[in-house]
Amino acid sequence: MSPVFVITVLLWLSVAGLAFALVKRSAYWREGRATAAGAYGWTNLLAIPKRYFVDLHHVVARDPYIAKTHVATAGGAILAMALVFVNYGLAIYSPWLDRLIFLAALVMLVGAVFVWRRRHGAKAVPARLSRGPWDHLPLLLGSFALGLVLFIALPASAMSGALAVIVALLIAAGAFAMTFGAARGGPMKHALAGLLHLAFHPRQERFAERHDNDVVPPTALKAPLLDAKEYGVGKPVEFRWNQLLSFDACVQCGKCEAACPAFAAGQPLNPKKLIQDLVTGMVGGTDAGYAGSPTPGIPVGKHGGAPGKPLISSLIEADTLWSCTTCRACVQECPMLIEHVDAIVDMRRNQTLVEGSVPGKGPITLANLRETGSSNGYDIGARYDWAVDLQVQVAQPGRPVDVLLIAGEGAFDMRYQRTLRALVKVLNRAGIDYAVLGGVETDTGDTARRLGDEATFQQLAHKLIGTLSQYSFRKIVTADPHVLHSLRNEYRALGGFYEVQHHTALIEQLVASGKLTPRAVAAFADRKITYHDPCYLGRYNGETEAPRRLLKTIGIKVVEMERNGMRGRCCGGGGGAPLTDIPGKRRIPDIRIDDAKTIGAEIVAVGCPNCTAMLEGVVGPRPEVLDVAELVAAALE
Repeated sequence: MSPVFVITVLLWLSVAGLAFALVKRSAYWREGRATAAGAYGWTNLLAIPKRYFVDLHHVVARDPYIAKTHVATAGGAILAMALVFVNYGLAIYSPWLDRLIFLAALVMLVGAVFVWRRRHGAKAVPARLSRGPWDHLPLLLGSFALGLVLFIALPASAMSGALAVIVALLIAAGAFAMTFGAARGGPMKHALAGLLHLAFHPRQERFAERHDNDVVPPTALKAPLLDAKEYGVGKPVEFRWNQLLSFDACVQCGKCEAACPAFAAGQPLNPKKLIQDLVTGMVGGTDAGYAGSPTPGIPVGKHGGAPGKPLISSLIEADTLWSCTTCRACVQECPMLIEHVDAIVDMRRNQTLVEGSVPGKGPITLANLRETGSSNGYDIGARYDWAVDLQVQVAQPGRPVDVLLIAGEGAFDMRYQRTLRALVKVLNRAGIDYAVLGGVETDTGDTARRLGDEATFQQLAHKLIGTLSQYSFRKIVTADPHVLHSLRNEYRALGGFYEVQHHTALIEQLVASGKLTPRAVAAFADRKITYHDPCYLGRYNGETEAPRRLLKTIGIKVVEMERNGMRGRCCGGGGGAPLTDIPGKRRIPDIRIDDAKTIGAEIVAVGCPNCTAMLEGVVGPRPEVLDVAELVAAALE
């Protein structure tokens, strides 16, 4: 039997295996709900190269070691298989193509060796990596590459007997893992699903260069059609088909796990395990085969599911959903661009709207929002009582202003009132033409939406949009990133398009334009100060530099914590987490304050009332917590 015949047979078996894998996995994906009509077409496949080499590798490149090995292993494999198909599938048999196959396979082999070394040769193998089949994968990929290298390098006369069998088995073992193994749910399913996931990603807007006119910007939750009875996800089949596809794309690298504040605090959430549980529910079975870090406090092997079976309790514990702070750290770190938070909020909606099951103070808060427009049931007419002595004008219909200041729910809190008073003093000093809504300001609905109560969110949003339509203003300014995100991004789908600016960005502009001239404060220069990035300002809205530039103008050299900027650690105050209050081994804000203590910070500068409340709630000796506006106001005195 000639070597050419053997390689040709293996090629077409591999093609058949790949087709089988695609049919098998797509059968699971197709169980999900349909996407919007016309939203996805086969032309999306043309976008894969750009999204793979630019968008995906932009994330992978944060880890230079694995980025290089991934380029070598995946790039070498794709090129080698393509060349084999051309040379042997089309019966060209070109020696020059053989040489290119040899080079591609050699590159793949080198990459596979370094992948193996990452898992077996390093002194400290990352605990976040899944083991089991993933530990064997480098050997199987290396087997395929080595087989091709030997096939091309050895003379035809040598390719006979036992040697020919060995080379064939080496190629076959790797090819099986990449094709039939993928169909069975092996590690290489991530490659097949991952490429298609890039084409049919649930958030196509993530790949656009600009988002000025997006109805749903990349970080805004998508509004379900309540009139069509879209009440969240209670079973795997209730996810959209491209969400199920995205779960299969998971490479189990554990970067989401390492970034998750709830996991670090020992709460029952591991985003990697959650995605794998959703895969299990999609195909049916139990989680006994999972080979990664377990969800804290929940043993592996005791849960199972099926496509049409309820997710909660049988496969996923409810506390897992309610542990999430919606900080998007998992999404930010995921090299496969999976949207964990969307899936969690989808499942929360089912718990809230269908099951009526929200833990902790969540039900009281939602009732207050529906009945009073305030999450704590306050008289909204008293929202700006703290400003009576500051000459703050209340907006009036027919009287235009440059800036509309919206304080948000935190304005009832005495601590946040200190921040707001500092902000108003700064605006007064700069001579800004601004006004507040006063007693007609109602809650934006951010908390309701994160708790899964989409109906209450939409009710509150429509009410506030109607209120805002009565006034004339150029832009909205707020000191609350959650208010900013709702008004800037999530109201668009409901018809509310506004220019919204965080207070630190506005003040930084005022300083840069000369309308404010704060002086460097000697007391600040003598103290070590760090800046904590709010998740809803940094990861959700991409604003990390304006606060730092502003602090620099008053003589503060920010000493960075290990986790900062777009990769900052959450304070634990988002997503309704303080209301559901799922216990863990530690509190998330305690971990963040430890980050500050590690660098010897004496002051933690913040830009969010939730962050202020969470970090100031840490018991025991800790750095002082001050809003950036308070620091600027002090520099103006």
